[in-house]
Amino acid sequence: MVGAGIVGLAVAYHLIKEGAQVTLVDRDPEGDKASFGNAGGIAVTEVVPASMPGTLWRAFGWMLDPLGPLAVRPAHAPKLIPWLARFAKAGLPREIERIAQALAAINSRVYADLVPLLSDISLTADLHRNGALSVYETEQGYRRDAGEWECKRAHGVAVQEMTGTEARQMEPALGLRVQRAVFTPQWSHISDPKRLMQGLVDWLESHGVVIRKGEVRHIASSSTARLSLRTDHDRLDADRVVVAAGAWSAILARRLGDRVLLESERGYNTTLPRPGIALTRQLIFAERKFVATPLSCGLRIGGAAEFGGLNAAPNFKRSRVLVELARQYLPGLQTEDGMNWAGHRPATPDSLPVIGRSNYQPHVYYAFGHGHLGLTQAATTGRLVSELVFQKPTSIDLAPYGIGRFN
Repeated sequence: MVGAGIVGLAVAYHLIKEGAQVTLVDRDPEGDKASFGNAGGIAVTEVVPASMPGTLWRAFGWMLDPLGPLAVRPAHAPKLIPWLARFAKAGLPREIERIAQALAAINSRVYADLVPLLSDISLTADLHRNGALSVYETEQGYRRDAGEWECKRAHGVAVQEMTGTEARQMEPALGLRVQRAVFTPQWSHISDPKRLMQGLVDWLESHGVVIRKGEVRHIASSSTARLSLRTDHDRLDADRVVVAAGAWSAILARRLGDRVLLESERGYNTTLPRPGIALTRQLIFAERKFVATPLSCGLRIGGAAEFGGLNAAPNFKRSRVLVELARQYLPGLQTEDGMNWAGHRPATPDSLPVIGRSNYQPHVYYAFGHGHLGLTQAATTGRLVSELVFQKPTSIDLAPYGIGRFN
C-alpha cells in the first residue's frame, strides 16, 4: 500500500480483516498529515458538490480578498485551468444530480463502516453524534443556499431550520451576529483526528502490518508476474498495490498511464487549547466558509481553500484570519497560544473520490481524492477497496468513482 493517511490506514484495516498481509509505504509515516489536522467532522450530510451553480462566480469575488476563503497562487494558476474547466462542467444540473447521488451513496454507509472500526481500536467514545449547526449572519446568505439545502433534503439529509435565537439556545457561545441557522442531526465529530490515526496505526502494527518510510517513484510489473515498487530507498514486490497517497496520488497514477484531475486544496486551521467557551457540536460558518470544532485538544478553527500546488510554502496569515473571523461570531473566544496548521486536501473537480482499479494495471487500486471528506469516507473506502481486491460484490456501485471518468 502507498500512503499512511487516514484513507490508507482504513484500507489496510479492511484488508487485514480479510486476511491479507499488508505493508504500508509512506513518504513521511510519522509526519504531519492532512488526516492529523483536519476539522474532525464526520460530514455524512455533505452530498452537494462544490460546483453548485453560482459557486464559480462567487469564487472570483473571494479571490479578490487576499485573505478570503479561496486563493490561487499566481504561479500555479495556468496549471489549474484543466481542473477548473472540469469543475465548471460539474456545475451543470444533470452533473450535480449525478454527483449528489454518488456522494449520498458512499455517505449512507459511513456509520455502518466507521463504528465497528472505532470499536476495534477502542475509540468508540471518541465519536460524538451531536449533529452540526450551520450559521448565517445575513438573511441573504441563508436564502442563497436554499438550493443546496433542498438538494440535501432530496438525498435523505435531515434539516432543521432555526432562527438566530434558537441557534443561541442550542449553542450559547454564539453571539448576536448569527441571524439564521440550519441544524443537521446526522453529522458528528470525533474527539481528535490525530488520536484516531494513532489508534489505527497501533491496531495495524499489532496485527502484523509493516509501515516503511519511502517515496514510491514507480510501480511496474516484474518478471515474476508480481508488481514492483521502486522507492527512493529500495524496491518492494507485491501481489496487489493500493495507491492512497492523498494529494500526491496523481503523480503515480499518471506514471501508470491514467489521466486524473487532482489538485492540492490546502486548508488552514488554528487549535486553541483554552478557548474560554464551550461548544457541543461542530459549527459551520456558512457564508465565510470555515468551521469550529470542539476537540479533546482544544477548539479547532479551520477552513480556507488555497490552490498553489504541493511545494508552495504555507501562508499562516490564513490561519490567523480565521481566528479573528471566529471571534465575530463567538464573542467570548480566547485566542492565546493557538497552534497553526496547514495541510493538503486531495481535491477532484467533481467532488467525488477516485476508488477503483487502474485502467492500465488491473492489480493496482486507487483510493484517493476525497477532498474535505477523507475522514468521513475513509472506513467505507477501505471496505470498498477490500471488496475489489478480494473479488467480492461491492457494497455500492463504484462506476461513478472510477478514474476513467477523467479521460
